[in-house]
Amino acid sequence: MSSSCCALGEAPVRRVGVFGGTHGNELSGVLLVRHWQENRAEIQRAGVEVQPFLTNPRAVQKCTRYIDCDLNRVFDPDSLGRPVVEDIPYEVRRAQEINDIFGPKGSDDAYDLIFDLHNTTSNMGGTLILENSRDDFTIQMVHYIKNALAPEPCPALLIEHPSLKYATTRSVAKHPVGKYEN
Repeated sequence: MSSSCCALGEAPVRRVGVFGGTHGNELSGVLLVRHWQENRAEIQRAGVEVQPFLTNPRAVQKCTRYIDCDLNRVFDPDSLGRPVVEDIPYEVRRAQEINDIFGPKGSDDAYDLIFDLHNTTSNMGGTLILENSRDDFTIQMVHYIKNALAPEPCPALLIEHPSLKYATTRSVAKHPVGKYEN
């Protein structure tokens, strides 16, 4: 999929974040991010900036889901706008840092796409997680990925809710996508 491929007149995707280690005990994404940080040529394409990023390094170091609270639940306005004080939970501060680098969330300056790589113990294979059925770009991208992986299955799970605002790491981007692997 080239950077010039757009959904229904949208601007091309130029900046992509690939996150690993949102949960420090989910190591597939951590290994890929570390590999791509050392071998950037594998993920670079003309006209697209791809940034591999270790989201929760302290939790990864301890091989635990999180240090103080789940990083994948604190990208809400209250947490992102919280004053930085000495006793602020580590993951809240980290969410603010990630929002500064890849956002700000909800702005035109936010990264175009974030893939957040996770592991699961559920028997769901490689599954893509989407949060918005009206995001034409991610719908087209999922279709592309499913065709590229065929005949291997790649289910897509839509977790859209009419009134919930998602506070996940990937929700910083204009087009958030989660990837779960068992």
